[in-house]
Amino acid sequence: MSTLFIRLVSKADADRTPQWLDLACPFALVSHSGAIEREGIAPLSDLSGTIAKIRRVVLLLAGSDVNVLRVQAPPLSAARLKAALPNLVEEQLLCDPADCVFVAGGLTGGLRTIAVVQRAWLDQLARAFISFGARHIAALPAQLCLSSQPGMVTAAIYQRDSNLDLTLRLSEQEGIGLAINVEPGVTAAHEVIQTLSAVVPAAPVTVFVPQENMHEYQQATADTPELKERFSISADNWTRWITGAHSVTLDLMAGLGATASPKLDWRPWRWTLVLAAAVLLVNVGALNFDWWRMKSEANSLRSAMIQVYKSAYPNETVIIDPIAQIQQKISVSKRVSGQAAADDFTTITAAFGEAWASVKATLPTPPSIAALEYRDRSLYVRMKRDSEAPTPQMKAALAKRNLSLDLAPEQSGAVVWQIRSTQ
Repeated sequence: MSTLFIRLVSKADADRTPQWLDLACPFALVSHSGAIEREGIAPLSDLSGTIAKIRRVVLLLAGSDVNVLRVQAPPLSAARLKAALPNLVEEQLLCDPADCVFVAGGLTGGLRTIAVVQRAWLDQLARAFISFGARHIAALPAQLCLSSQPGMVTAAIYQRDSNLDLTLRLSEQEGIGLAINVEPGVTAAHEVIQTLSAVVPAAPVTVFVPQENMHEYQQATADTPELKERFSISADNWTRWITGAHSVTLDLMAGLGATASPKLDWRPWRWTLVLAAAVLLVNVGALNFDWWRMKSEANSLRSAMIQVYKSAYPNETVIIDPIAQIQQKISVSKRVSGQAAADDFTTITAAFGEAWASVKATLPTPPSIAALEYRDRSLYVRMKRDSEAPTPQMKAALAKRNLSLDLAPEQSGAVVWQIRSTQ
């Protein structure tokens, strides 16, 4: 995915314009590989379509809008340092710290780098770009995106009519920005060189200017040997800014918290989600159809069983469970006719006696039975404590006679078999 870099106008210029989103800003669209796909100058409102399509927007805040301070801070955790920042830099600010956003960098030389920007301006930027469809916004101090060389100052110029943005990188951890209004009758190059001479009285300065203004700035330093020796004029380009931005760790948008947090991009997953929803819908529909079919089949079977029961027992008026009721009727009919039911005492006892005799004959030491008890259509056989119950052999023998054997709970510790009919 591509990244859009934008050098923003200063807040002072935005305040002077009713529709600040219509102010032209330099931009560069950079591919994932780092190649510049497109660059130019356009109003922010015209870039809304591009912003909605890309993954990340990097805003280079004007140097005049960001204070980069160096303060001595005690060793604190990230949360405590964030809470202490307003008090650490309060004396170096002209505005109320409550109206500012603070972002702290790393420790270098015993001092910590702090970037400060007005909260209202940063919040205004975040809301504007989120409304354009931006999903991840980063805001970097432009002065820290300039290259830094020991013993040398780097400056960059951006001019709009009579307004100039002068950005300076004084050292590796320091930088400032100045908003200059060019007076009538004074050339912009002359005004910039005079300002730089006052701000940087001795150190060599490399000044990056637009390609079309190169001759003007070279002429402004050519007449004075001292200036010509100390000032180096070069053409500005986006490659320098992009390279410098990659090395900046102070993201001011992080100070806004959730307001400018990355937004989850659902668009690459939309067809996957549509397919998953379609599969889920088909499966839910199939399950409901299968349930309806089985429910209809169950109702049909129940209706058929009720009709069979009514035809066999026409005098019955209450039919709750036709299968259980007809089994009960059959069992009663067998008893009336003298036939023993499969779960009667005599039937279960006789089958158990046969199985017990067959298993007992195979054992070297036959076990002893302590008691027999019949209740709830089951025969309970309690073995003596000193006897080893042949439970597996009895299960196999009883299964041949349509009987099941389960171990019943017994508090005395003796083995108790529960024998029931499986018919």
